[in-house]
Amino acid sequence: MIPTLVWGTGNVGRAAIRAVAAHPALKLTGVLVHNPAKVGRDAGDLAGLDTALGVAATDDIAAALASGPGAVVYAASGDIRPDDALADILRALRAGAVVVTPALYALYDQRNAPAELREPVLAAIAEDGGSLFVSGVDPGWGNDVLPLLVSGLGSTVDVVRCQEIFDYTTYDQPDSVRYLVGMGQPMDYDPPMLMASVPTMVWGGQIRLIARGLGVAVEEIREVVERRPLDATVSTELMGEFEAGTQGAIRFEVQGIVDGRARIVIEHITRIHASCATDWPLPHGGAGAHRVIIEGRPHIEVTIQATDEDGNHSAGGNATAVGRLVGAIDWLVAAEPGLYDALDIPLRPGTLGRNQP
Repeated sequence: MIPTLVWGTGNVGRAAIRAVAAHPALKLTGVLVHNPAKVGRDAGDLAGLDTALGVAATDDIAAALASGPGAVVYAASGDIRPDDALADILRALRAGAVVVTPALYALYDQRNAPAELREPVLAAIAEDGGSLFVSGVDPGWGNDVLPLLVSGLGSTVDVVRCQEIFDYTTYDQPDSVRYLVGMGQPMDYDPPMLMASVPTMVWGGQIRLIARGLGVAVEEIREVVERRPLDATVSTELMGEFEAGTQGAIRFEVQGIVDGRARIVIEHITRIHASCATDWPLPHGGAGAHRVIIEGRPHIEVTIQATDEDGNHSAGGNATAVGRLVGAIDWLVAAEPGLYDALDIPLRPGTLGRNQP
């Protein structure tokens, strides 16, 4: 079994602990935390499991990496600390580990990543023999392998559209929701996630991945952003009140232009409450959905809804994205050291016959 370290125990890290503990080829051997209050707690407790896993959390990075993990699931956020996330991942690669992570957006399409990011990663891999696979949690498979798979079911393809539709009502990330995305802020507030070029930085790599899979060239990437205010004050279960007149919903598209038209589109429709912007696309049921729409002949729509942690749709999306990352570890360990992306990693079937921890 492959000794595996989970680095970070937030929304992604909790799902990663559960996924590693359930995988028949992996053995959870370490959990790294930043919060001193989590040090010494059992991984099962941190992951919300009903059983202990016998692995105590630590904040000693050097000791955790010196223990020789064969793989590291880097689950710490890279949203507002990309340089720190890169430094952590390089450290894990220099320990000779296979690393999987959603934290470095620019490496979703690693072939076109900036040299200042790609070259240190390749140098660490060449020197110490690790591997790196980066895929998103929005979820990554919804913006790469799934649309490509579905596109092959039709006779002709005109537009490939990937949608994430999500209601933040039960989400527990107030800093990201209020300040990074701007929910509850005045309408003249500029959310960092929506600033010009940022959506392209985050999702442009996935546009290029889809284009590569389709065998076409993207001429440029464009961004279209809409925002809506709340008509009335709403209260959320975990993040408190959001006042009327403040931002209540956003809708943006990252468009890959092919032959002068938007033909590869990643679209996000996000609300702080279901009552806002009801004329925009809605999930068929529940608080969220991921949808692939192939405009062509025939017209094809595939909607996936995943729930986890007491029916939480965001947690479900995280869990499926983490499943893709964790499920790639044994393949990466068997492969040559390298920097991989979603088109390199084969689709892996799940496993039957092993109970969840």
